[in-house]
Amino acid sequence: MANQQPLRFKTISEFHDFRDLLKPEHPLVSVYNFEDLKYLNNEEPKSLMLDFYSIALKRNANAKMRYGQQEYDSKEGVLIFLSPGQVFSIEGNAELQHSGWSLLIHPDFLWNTPLAQKIKQYDYFGYAVNEALHLSDKEENMLIDIIKNIQQEYQSNIDKFSQDVIIAQIELFLTYAERFYNRQFITRKISSHQILARLEKLLEDLFTDDSLKQKGLPTVQFIADNLNVSPNYLSALLKTHTGQSTQQHIHNKLIEKAKEKLSTTTLSISEIAFELGFEHQQSFSKLFKTKTNTSPLEFRQSFN
Repeated sequence: MANQQPLRFKTISEFHDFRDLLKPEHPLVSVYNFEDLKYLNNEEPKSLMLDFYSIALKRNANAKMRYGQQEYDSKEGVLIFLSPGQVFSIEGNAELQHSGWSLLIHPDFLWNTPLAQKIKQYDYFGYAVNEALHLSDKEENMLIDIIKNIQQEYQSNIDKFSQDVIIAQIELFLTYAERFYNRQFITRKISSHQILARLEKLLEDLFTDDSLKQKGLPTVQFIADNLNVSPNYLSALLKTHTGQSTQQHIHNKLIEKAKEKLSTTTLSISEIAFELGFEHQQSFSKLFKTKTNTSPLEFRQSFN
């Protein structure tokens, strides 16, 4: 599996052919029902890569999906987002048993519209499968209505308003998804707080041992990997609960430690910078001044 080259699909039509679906009624936008997918080509796991956006609303699947390093068995209603170029795999029995809908959107359909750039700002397109959006029945029905509206629109006679109507429906769908994710961060408090508690312990450990001298400042990717979440998910979770991104949170923890060392030790500014993972004192001093409106030396002198 690790050495398998993903099967790449450049067009929605190619993907329809692979999944034995009917020819898409629109070359750049397609909606299909998972109940129409009866079989996998064989029982071997397949690694796939799409050159278009895929939004899957799935439930009751007997096939397992893998995205990144995470595996998800979708027994309940969930919403999964994939952006162009992401690799995922699916494996299961030859006879598939699942329900739900999938919306495929080629980037060319969004060309020359505001959504072409805005869609890249939705962080959930970078979440892992285990960070899928879990929907209530009411939320699921709302999104299914939008998907059906999109399908009905491109099945009608195409006119000069068709693209605008479909774009508006896609944007409405994505806005609802963002709202529902925000709800999930709040309602799943135990899971969220466990991640935040592990984050605090991880940062505390990093800033109290000597590892930063050798490894340098921790990156967002490093932190996310150690917490077993995606960087986008972690930042969105933090923004919901603290109003700060992961990078801002790391910097604030760093400044706390810097203040502690400046006020309680006789280490030089350059030594403190080195202990906190900075290669150059100037970089440390610049960040400290940006965050506190005072230089490290001025902060230290204020205690004398």
